[in-house]
Formats: sequence, C-alpha cells, structure tokens
Amino acid sequence: MAVVVGSRVSGLLLRSRPQLGRPMASSAHGEEGSARMWKTLTYLVALPGVGVSMLNVFLKSRHGEEERPEFVAYPHLRIRSKPFPWGDGNHTLFHNPHVNPLPTGYEDD
Repeated sequence: MAVVVGSRVSGLLLRSRPQLGRPMASSAHGEEGSARMWKTLTYLVALPGVGVSMLNVFLKSRHGEEERPEFVAYPHLRIRSKPFPWGDGNHTLFHNPHVNPLPTGYEDD
C-alpha cells in the first residue's frame, strides 16, 4: 500500500514539475504555424493598412490650408505665471506662429 501511494505521489510531483526550455515560445504550445500566420497577417493586413493611411494623409493634404479660428482671449487659457526658460519666455517650446496664439493674439495679425 505504501509503495502504491509513494509512486502516485512521485508521479504527481513529476507531472507538476515546471517545463524546462522555453515555456513561452510558440512551439511549446504546439503552434508550429504561428510565425507563418503572423507573417501572412503582416503582408495582408498591416502593410495595406499603412498604405491606406498614407493615401488618406496625401489626399487630405491636397485640400489646401484651412482658415484658422478667430482669436478669443479667454481668461483661463494661456496663463503665464512665470516665463518659459527658453527664448523670450512667451513662446512655447514648439511654437508655430500660424497656429499657436500668444496671450495677446496671433503674432502675424
């Protein structure tokens, strides 16, 4: 009886032992075609998606420049409690004079 119980316990311990090798690899789970599937998805889904996105950007850029909105000096926007540590202290780091107004309005108006 003790021999049977001992062999069952050792059998359970051997089965619960962690796998050696690469347990997170796709071949460990029996998916040999996984790399082929991802390669196919890359060519059939991802690359056409990038192409459609590039076409969308190209077609949108051909419409020309849009008119910028009128400047409204809201008191809660563009608050400068201390100057920026670069330039004259009033322009943001990536300042675009056509798009980003200063607290007093657009620069080129």
